[in-house]
Amino acid sequence: MIHVKVCGFITPEPMIAAARAGADAIGINFIPGLKRTVPPTKRESLLDTYRSTLQSQGGPQIVGLFGGQPAKEVNALVERLGLDAVQLCADEGMAYCAEMTVPIYKVIGVNPDVPISAQLPKIMVVAQRHTMAGHRIVLDARPAGALGGTGRRFDWEVAGQLAQAFDLQLAGGLNPENVSQAVTEVRPWGVDCSSGVETDGHKDVTKVLAFVEAARSADRAANLGPLQRLFGWGKR
Repeated sequence: MIHVKVCGFITPEPMIAAARAGADAIGINFIPGLKRTVPPTKRESLLDTYRSTLQSQGGPQIVGLFGGQPAKEVNALVERLGLDAVQLCADEGMAYCAEMTVPIYKVIGVNPDVPISAQLPKIMVVAQRHTMAGHRIVLDARPAGALGGTGRRFDWEVAGQLAQAFDLQLAGGLNPENVSQAVTEVRPWGVDCSSGVETDGHKDVTKVLAFVEAARSADRAANLGPLQRLFGWGKR
């Protein structure tokens, strides 16, 4: 089953909606200076409200998004907030990753303004290193000077080729309208979305639910055999 992660929450309501819709992971941004970053004064209350609402229902992984902060600072926040994993969004190397105390999602940026052929050799090397270290790869559109969350996409044909070699999570410009196409064409291990489930810069519960359902439906359809597709088996 495809892994679905939704990132960039700053209020509990859409987080709770994503959890109840069956998302596998929820990303919270702790990178200073970005518009979706949760301020230090609101971090505990956000997670307390989320966890108290779900109570014993369990829920998705809570993933903290970081970008180049000191490793000790990241680990301290992981412990204090009870995070399940970290997503490293900058150019953190293997030595830095080795200091992390929880599982890692490592973002590999693809600049949509540069020919993919010029970036592919580096992407392949970095992806192989992190895969061998047991890290999850997130392939995201990352224009110069950005750390993701731009709403832009890159060449899905190349992403599909990489997905044949690596278990990668596809990000960058995904939304409820195009995630089915992305799942069908790329066949990634997972999908990741942030700005694509927003309206006027705020997380939209309806879009969050639609994104999770569209990804799940596309994955079910992609895994049906010929007879199942012919007779419509597997449909709700």
